[in-house]
Amino acid sequence: MSGALPREILVVEGARQIRDGDLVIVGTGLPLLAATLAQKTHAPDAKLVIESGVIFPKVVPTPVSVVDPRLMHGASRHGSLFEALGGLVQRGLVRTGFLGGAQVDEFANINSTWVSGKRLPGSGGANDIASHCSQVVILTNHEKRRFPARCDYITSPGFLGGPGERAKAGLGPLRVKVVTDLCVMEADDSALVVTALMPGVTAEAVLENTGFTPKFRDSLDIVVPPDPEELRLLREEIDPACVYFPERRGSRTGHPETPER
Repeated sequence: MSGALPREILVVEGARQIRDGDLVIVGTGLPLLAATLAQKTHAPDAKLVIESGVIFPKVVPTPVSVVDPRLMHGASRHGSLFEALGGLVQRGLVRTGFLGGAQVDEFANINSTWVSGKRLPGSGGANDIASHCSQVVILTNHEKRRFPARCDYITSPGFLGGPGERAKAGLGPLRVKVVTDLCVMEADDSALVVTALMPGVTAEAVLENTGFTPKFRDSLDIVVPPDPEELRLLREEIDPACVYFPERRGSRTGHPETPER
Protein backbone atom coordinates (compact mmCIF):
# COMPACT_ATOMS: atom_id res chain seq x y z
CA MET A 1 0.00 0.00 0.00
CA SER A 2 1.61 3.25 -1.15
CA GLY A 3 1.97 6.30 1.10
CA ALA A 4 -1.08 8.41 1.83
CA LEU A 5 -1.85 11.46 -0.28
CA PRO A 6 -2.55 14.78 1.51
CA ARG A 7 -6.32 14.63 0.96
CA GLU A 8 -6.43 11.02 2.10
CA ILE A 9 -4.84 12.09 5.37
CA LEU A 10 -7.43 14.88 5.56
CA VAL A 11 -10.27 12.35 5.23
CA VAL A 12 -8.79 9.98 7.80
CA GLU A 13 -8.29 12.82 10.30
CA GLY A 14 -11.88 13.87 9.65
CA ALA A 15 -13.05 10.34 10.44
CA ARG A 16 -11.25 10.49 13.77
CA GLN A 17 -13.55 13.30 14.91
CA ILE A 18 -16.50 10.89 15.03
CA ARG A 19 -17.08 8.94 18.24
CA ASP A 20 -18.71 5.55 18.41
CA GLY A 21 -22.44 6.06 18.89
CA ASP A 22 -22.45 9.61 17.51
CA LEU A 23 -25.32 10.86 15.40
CA VAL A 24 -23.64 12.59 12.46
CA ILE A 25 -25.05 14.63 9.59
CA VAL A 26 -23.05 14.59 6.37
CA GLY A 27 -23.39 15.36 2.68
CA THR A 28 -21.56 13.72 -0.18
CA GLY A 29 -17.89 14.23 -0.98
CA LEU A 30 -15.03 13.96 1.49
CA PRO A 31 -17.27 14.23 4.61
CA LEU A 32 -19.19 11.14 3.51
CA LEU A 33 -15.96 9.24 2.95
CA ALA A 34 -14.77 10.26 6.42
CA ALA A 35 -18.02 9.18 8.08
CA THR A 36 -18.08 5.85 6.24
CA LEU A 37 -14.47 5.19 7.20
CA ALA A 38 -15.28 5.92 10.85
CA GLN A 39 -18.08 3.33 10.73
CA LYS A 40 -15.73 0.74 9.28
CA THR A 41 -13.04 1.34 11.90
CA HIS A 42 -13.37 2.83 15.38
CA ALA A 43 -17.03 3.94 15.33
CA PRO A 44 -19.17 1.04 14.06
CA ASP A 45 -22.23 2.33 15.92
CA ALA A 46 -22.05 5.88 14.54
CA LYS A 47 -25.32 6.72 12.79
CA LEU A 48 -25.42 8.82 9.63
CA VAL A 49 -28.12 11.31 8.70
CA ILE A 50 -28.22 12.80 5.21
CA GLU A 51 -29.65 16.26 4.66
CA SER A 52 -32.08 14.96 2.01
CA GLY A 53 -33.80 12.82 4.67
CA VAL A 54 -31.97 9.50 4.43
CA ILE A 55 -31.71 8.14 7.97
CA PHE A 56 -29.07 5.61 9.08
CA PRO A 57 -28.04 4.27 5.65
CA LYS A 58 -25.48 1.53 4.96
CA VAL A 59 -23.62 3.39 2.23
CA VAL A 60 -22.24 1.48 -0.77
CA PRO A 61 -19.56 2.90 -3.12
CA THR A 62 -19.58 5.67 -4.17
CA PRO A 63 -22.42 8.23 -4.00
CA VAL A 64 -22.05 11.47 -5.94
CA SER A 65 -25.05 13.40 -4.58
CA VAL A 66 -27.49 13.44 -1.66
CA VAL A 67 -30.12 11.75 -3.84
CA ASP A 68 -27.84 9.01 -5.19
CA PRO A 69 -29.47 5.59 -4.52
CA ARG A 70 -26.10 4.31 -3.27
CA LEU A 71 -26.51 6.72 -0.39
CA MET A 72 -29.93 5.26 0.42
CA HIS A 73 -28.92 1.61 0.65
CA GLY A 74 -30.21 -0.15 3.76
CA ALA A 75 -31.54 3.06 5.32
CA SER A 76 -33.86 2.90 8.31
CA ARG A 77 -35.99 5.58 6.70
CA HIS A 78 -36.19 7.54 3.46
CA GLY A 79 -37.59 10.71 4.92
CA SER A 80 -37.46 14.39 4.02
CA LEU A 81 -35.26 17.42 4.48
CA PHE A 82 -37.78 18.62 7.07
CA GLU A 83 -37.32 15.43 9.08
CA ALA A 84 -33.51 15.54 8.92
CA LEU A 85 -33.08 19.23 9.72
CA GLY A 86 -36.24 20.00 11.67
CA GLY A 87 -36.80 16.68 13.42
CA LEU A 88 -33.19 15.94 14.32
CA VAL A 89 -30.72 18.81 13.83
CA GLN A 90 -32.86 21.70 15.08
CA ARG A 91 -33.89 19.66 18.13
CA GLY A 92 -30.23 19.32 19.10
CA LEU A 93 -30.14 15.56 18.60
CA VAL A 94 -27.22 15.53 16.16
CA ARG A 95 -23.84 16.05 17.82
CA THR A 96 -21.54 16.36 14.83
CA GLY A 97 -22.05 18.06 11.48
CA PHE A 98 -19.61 18.01 8.60
CA LEU A 99 -19.40 21.13 6.45
CA GLY A 100 -17.39 22.74 3.70
CA GLY A 101 -17.54 26.11 2.00
CA ALA A 102 -15.88 28.59 -0.30
CA GLN A 103 -14.56 30.65 2.62
CA VAL A 104 -13.83 30.04 6.30
CA ASP A 105 -12.77 33.10 8.28
CA GLU A 106 -10.74 33.43 11.47
CA PHE A 107 -13.88 33.14 13.64
CA ALA A 108 -14.96 29.93 11.87
CA ASN A 109 -17.82 31.54 9.96
CA ILE A 110 -18.52 29.84 6.63
CA ASN A 111 -19.47 31.40 3.31
CA SER A 112 -21.05 29.28 0.61
CA THR A 113 -23.31 32.01 -0.80
CA TRP A 114 -21.43 34.91 -2.38
CA VAL A 115 -17.76 35.49 -3.26
CA SER A 116 -16.44 38.46 -5.26
CA GLY A 117 -19.73 39.04 -7.04
CA LYS A 118 -20.25 35.40 -7.89
CA ARG A 119 -23.35 33.61 -6.61
CA LEU A 120 -22.64 30.19 -5.12
CA PRO A 121 -25.04 27.33 -4.24
CA GLY A 122 -25.88 28.74 -0.81
CA SER A 123 -26.70 27.17 2.51
CA GLY A 124 -28.73 24.05 1.93
CA GLY A 125 -28.76 22.71 5.48
CA ALA A 126 -25.39 24.20 6.43
CA ASN A 127 -26.83 27.08 8.47
CA ASP A 128 -29.01 24.67 10.45
CA ILE A 129 -26.02 22.44 11.12
CA ALA A 130 -23.73 25.28 12.24
CA SER A 131 -26.50 26.77 14.38
CA HIS A 132 -27.68 23.63 16.15
CA CYS A 133 -24.95 20.95 16.26
CA SER A 134 -22.55 21.04 19.19
CA GLN A 135 -19.56 20.16 17.01
CA VAL A 136 -18.81 21.15 13.43
CA VAL A 137 -16.00 19.60 11.43
CA ILE A 138 -14.96 21.51 8.31
CA LEU A 139 -13.00 19.62 5.66
CA THR A 140 -11.38 21.76 2.97
CA ASN A 141 -8.26 22.33 0.92
CA HIS A 142 -5.97 24.95 2.43
CA GLU A 143 -5.69 27.96 0.10
CA LYS A 144 -5.29 31.63 0.94
CA ARG A 145 -8.49 32.57 -0.88
CA ARG A 146 -10.45 30.07 1.23
CA PHE A 147 -9.26 31.54 4.54
CA PRO A 148 -9.87 35.32 4.59
CA ALA A 149 -9.89 37.34 7.79
CA ARG A 150 -13.62 37.96 7.21
CA CYS A 151 -16.00 36.08 4.96
CA ASP A 152 -17.59 38.06 2.13
CA TYR A 153 -20.92 36.71 3.40
CA ILE A 154 -21.79 34.59 6.42
CA THR A 155 -23.87 31.62 5.32
CA SER A 156 -23.25 29.51 8.41
CA PRO A 157 -22.33 31.05 11.78
CA GLY A 158 -19.23 30.11 13.64
CA PHE A 159 -18.43 32.71 16.28
CA LEU A 160 -19.63 35.68 14.20
CA GLY A 161 -17.57 38.71 15.29
CA GLY A 162 -15.67 37.05 18.10
CA PRO A 163 -16.01 35.86 21.72
CA GLY A 164 -19.53 36.02 23.12
CA GLU A 165 -21.14 36.97 19.80
CA ARG A 166 -22.64 33.55 19.24
CA ALA A 167 -24.45 33.61 22.59
CA LYS A 168 -25.70 37.15 21.89
CA ALA A 169 -27.27 35.85 18.70
CA GLY A 170 -29.15 33.20 20.68
CA LEU A 171 -27.01 30.30 19.47
CA GLY A 172 -25.67 27.53 21.66
CA PRO A 173 -22.05 26.58 22.37
CA LEU A 174 -20.06 25.18 19.49
CA ARG A 175 -16.78 23.37 19.06
CA VAL A 176 -15.19 23.76 15.63
CA LYS A 177 -12.42 21.74 14.08
CA VAL A 178 -11.10 22.64 10.63
CA VAL A 179 -9.13 19.88 8.92
CA THR A 180 -7.18 20.83 5.80
CA ASP A 181 -4.43 19.26 3.75
CA LEU A 182 -1.94 21.42 5.70
CA CYS A 183 -3.12 21.52 9.30
CA VAL A 184 -5.82 21.22 11.93
CA MET A 185 -7.34 24.34 13.48
CA GLU A 186 -9.71 24.44 16.44
CA ALA A 187 -11.89 27.01 18.19
CA ASP A 188 -14.43 27.27 20.98
CA ASP A 189 -16.08 30.74 21.00
CA SER A 190 -12.97 32.47 19.70
CA ALA A 191 -10.59 32.68 16.73
CA LEU A 192 -9.22 29.57 15.09
CA VAL A 193 -5.94 28.26 16.52
CA VAL A 194 -3.59 25.89 14.71
CA THR A 195 -3.25 22.81 16.91
CA ALA A 196 -1.63 20.28 14.57
CA LEU A 197 0.29 20.10 11.32
CA MET A 198 -0.03 17.49 8.63
CA PRO A 199 3.05 15.29 8.18
CA GLY A 200 5.86 17.18 6.46
CA VAL A 201 4.08 20.56 6.62
CA THR A 202 5.68 23.59 8.28
CA ALA A 203 4.09 26.46 10.18
CA GLU A 204 5.46 28.78 7.48
CA ALA A 205 3.46 26.90 4.83
CA VAL A 206 0.28 27.36 6.86
CA LEU A 207 0.90 31.10 7.27
CA GLU A 208 1.70 31.50 3.57
CA ASN A 209 -1.61 29.91 2.59
CA THR A 210 -3.90 31.66 5.12
CA GLY A 211 -5.47 35.07 4.58
CA PHE A 212 -5.26 35.94 8.28
CA THR A 213 -2.53 35.34 10.83
CA PRO A 214 -3.67 32.44 13.00
CA LYS A 215 -2.31 31.74 16.44
CA PHE A 216 -0.40 28.52 16.95
CA ARG A 217 -0.71 26.37 20.03
CA ASP A 218 2.53 26.27 22.01
CA SER A 219 3.01 22.55 21.46
CA LEU A 220 1.85 21.52 18.01
CA ASP A 221 0.83 17.95 17.30
CA ILE A 222 1.67 16.15 14.09
CA VAL A 223 -1.33 14.36 12.58
CA VAL A 224 -0.82 10.61 12.67
CA PRO A 225 -0.74 9.24 9.10
CA PRO A 226 -3.31 6.62 8.11
CA ASP A 227 -2.42 3.06 8.90
CA PRO A 228 -2.41 0.45 6.11
CA GLU A 229 -5.92 -0.78 6.96
CA GLU A 230 -7.39 2.73 6.88
CA LEU A 231 -5.84 3.28 3.46
CA ARG A 232 -7.04 -0.09 2.21
CA LEU A 233 -10.60 0.65 3.28
CA LEU A 234 -10.53 4.11 1.74
CA ARG A 235 -9.06 2.92 -1.56
CA GLU A 236 -10.59 -0.51 -2.02
CA GLU A 237 -13.99 -0.36 -0.31
CA ILE A 238 -15.10 3.26 0.11
CA ASP A 239 -13.86 4.92 -3.10
CA PRO A 240 -12.48 2.12 -5.28
CA ALA A 241 -13.09 4.01 -8.54
CA CYS A 242 -11.21 7.12 -7.34
CA VAL A 243 -14.37 9.18 -7.76
CA TYR A 244 -13.21 11.72 -5.16
CA PHE A 245 -9.48 11.10 -5.49
CA PRO A 246 -8.58 11.64 -9.16
CA GLU A 247 -5.01 12.35 -8.06
CA ARG A 248 -4.78 8.73 -6.96
CA ARG A 249 -5.46 7.25 -10.36
CA GLY A 250 -1.90 7.51 -11.60
CA SER A 251 -1.34 4.39 -13.62
CA ARG A 252 -4.93 3.25 -13.21
CA THR A 253 -7.26 3.56 -16.19
CA GLY A 254 -10.91 3.18 -16.99
CA HIS A 255 -12.28 5.12 -14.03
CA PRO A 256 -15.08 7.67 -14.33
CA GLU A 257 -14.29 11.34 -14.19
CA THR A 258 -14.74 13.15 -10.90
CA PRO A 259 -18.31 14.51 -10.77
CA GLU A 260 -18.82 18.24 -10.83
CA ARG A 261 -19.53 19.51 -7.32
